[in-house]
Amino acid sequence: MSLIDKFIKNNITEPYILVCESKSQMLYSKDLMDKLQIENDLIPTPKGFGGVCTTAIKFDKKDISKVEEIVESNNIEYEGIFSLKDKYKYDLSQIYNLNITDNFKEIIKKVEANIDLEKKDILYLLKTEKEEYKALIKMADIIRKECVGDRIEIRAAVEFSNYCKKNCNYCGIRRKNKTHRYRMSEEEILKEVDKLYKIGIKTVILQSGEDPYYDTEKILSIVKKIKERYRLGITLSIGIRDENEYKLFSEAGVNNYLLKIETASRKLFEQIHPDDDFNKRVKHTKLIKEAGIRAGSGGMIGLPNQTLEDIAEDILFQRDYGIHMIGFGPFLPAKGTPYENYKPGDLNLTLKVVAISRIVCQHVFLPATTAIASLNPDAQAMALQAGANTIMLISTPPHLRENYEIYSNKNMVNLDFAIKSVKDAKRKLPKYLNYDYLKKLGYEIDESLIN
Repeated sequence: MSLIDKFIKNNITEPYILVCESKSQMLYSKDLMDKLQIENDLIPTPKGFGGVCTTAIKFDKKDISKVEEIVESNNIEYEGIFSLKDKYKYDLSQIYNLNITDNFKEIIKKVEANIDLEKKDILYLLKTEKEEYKALIKMADIIRKECVGDRIEIRAAVEFSNYCKKNCNYCGIRRKNKTHRYRMSEEEILKEVDKLYKIGIKTVILQSGEDPYYDTEKILSIVKKIKERYRLGITLSIGIRDENEYKLFSEAGVNNYLLKIETASRKLFEQIHPDDDFNKRVKHTKLIKEAGIRAGSGGMIGLPNQTLEDIAEDILFQRDYGIHMIGFGPFLPAKGTPYENYKPGDLNLTLKVVAISRIVCQHVFLPATTAIASLNPDAQAMALQAGANTIMLISTPPHLRENYEIYSNKNMVNLDFAIKSVKDAKRKLPKYLNYDYLKKLGYEIDESLIN
């Protein structure tokens, strides 16, 4: 049995969920369940049982009396215990009227009945063309609207170091690549965060290569100052860390942790990561969740030697590991890497993956990635129309941005570009942005776009 199978195969045959009032209550409940050897898993709370990007504890019906005893005897603050048979039902009736095959109709029936799609279903959707492709995008859009509405989440990344100890074959900041290396000081990072705070951004992404220079103490200092000064949501994207570090980050207020699997195929993973460990990456995905941090993952579409079967497994990995934020973008070659001469990933296939991820994983955040915007400037809007609901701005200081090139010809997505993508996709900008301040900076804001 593979490591992935070991983690996701369990005896939960009739799933129930416990939805707690807070992260601390959820972690306390899970700890008590673990001590009593009640099989459980952390999953994104399904639509209808709680907010998007919150976490529920999944367990089997046979243990319901034990779970009820846990919450009552320990005064757990919780919203409820629910059967997943009662999951939110999506009305996809309008899709049946489109020009689709019986196979596609059977997939729709499964989605409507809350029956998990199998690999063969995902493979069918990955191969859709013409009218069925339109039906796929429409189905994803319906589910997106029901789950997260029309408002697009705007987040911002500060790429604070391009040093990396790893030598991934596709990455422009790999250890062996010749590039101008930089590290931002804590003061420089906080200066950029201050700018984001002033324009109303609610979540900052602190991203770097796997750089040991930023030890636990340095990361915690930055996190705590951001929380104290600005009370922003924080996503870390800094590679694999020790299990205890995830717990310390969680206690300090880190909300999300992005650790992309890139591919769920062990064979392909080892080809693109010559000095990384597949089992370790899978294990740490689970450790992040168990520390009480929402897990972000995703992958690249169009990697050398990648098959549709591999891509189907990538999508299933996101669902089976309960990933909250799923970023799929096209493979884009980077100069100076072993993969620099391979062709980029296909836009149409990437959009299919975004759509299928929304259909399969539903109540999660799906970014319209910077990579897809780099492949085609109109593609970010297309991804929003295919089920995505998040845009990440590049907020690295301008004089450093070109040195953080994971792939070449990166689209430095700024607020102007994001606003255009939202408008083109006929979506809405979030109310939380400071529009009065943005107007003073010279931004022209269409009031009808704000929700």
